[in-house]
Amino acid sequence: MTETGAAQAPSLRDRKKQRTRVLLHETALRLFLERGFDAVTLDDLGEAAEVSKRTFFRYFAAKETVALAAETQLWEAYLRRLSEREFGGSVLAVLRDTLIDTIRAMGDEWLRRFLATRGLIARTPALRAASDAAGIQTQYRVVEVLDTALGGGGLPGRLLAEITLAAWRCAARDWVRGDKSRAGGAKVEGLIGHLDDAFAALPAALDLRAPEPVGVTPPHRDRR
Repeated sequence: MTETGAAQAPSLRDRKKQRTRVLLHETALRLFLERGFDAVTLDDLGEAAEVSKRTFFRYFAAKETVALAAETQLWEAYLRRLSEREFGGSVLAVLRDTLIDTIRAMGDEWLRRFLATRGLIARTPALRAASDAAGIQTQYRVVEVLDTALGGGGLPGRLLAEITLAAWRCAARDWVRGDKSRAGGAKVEGLIGHLDDAFAALPAALDLRAPEPVGVTPPHRDRR
C-alpha cells in the first residue's frame, strides 16, 4: 500500500498527549535507574511526574510498559510504516530499509531514552523477559503484514521476520556495548551503521562453515 496524501501534522491534543507520555517515560527511567525497578512504586512515579494514577493508566498499563516505552514506540512506528510500503523486489531489503527509515525518523531524543531503556533491561531480569516477549509479538505482526502484502508469506516470510528481528537485536546490542566514536557515534546514524553491518553480514553468516575434523569422514546427506 502507498500513502494517499501528505501526512497530517499532529493536533495540539496529540502533541500534549505525547509530551505527557514522554514525561512519564523519562521520569520512570530516572527513578528505575536510581533506585532499581522493583523498588519504585506507581505512587512514586505519580508523585515525581506530578500526575495521578488515573492519568498514568491512561498512558501505560503497568510499570513494565512505561519502562519499555521507547521500544514499543519504535515497533509501533515500524509496523505502521511497513504496512504502508509497496513491496517490490527483495522482501528482506524492504524489511531492512523500512526499519532504517523508522529509526532515522525517531530522532536522537528517542535514541537517548532507548539507550537508557537498554541499560535498565540489562540489569532487570523481569524487563528482559518482557522485552523478549514483546519482540516475539512484533515478529508475529511482521509476518501478518507480509502475509497481507504478499498474499501469504508462508515459511519464507516467517524466516525473514525472524532474520530481521535477529539483525536488529545484534545491531542494538553492538551499538549499546560498542565504541560510539565511529561515524554517527551516539546518534541515530551510529545505530543505523550497526544495523547496516548486521544485514551486510547475513550472506557470510548463512555460508559460515567450520573446518572438517581431521580423519573424520563427513556424514552423507541423502538428498533424494
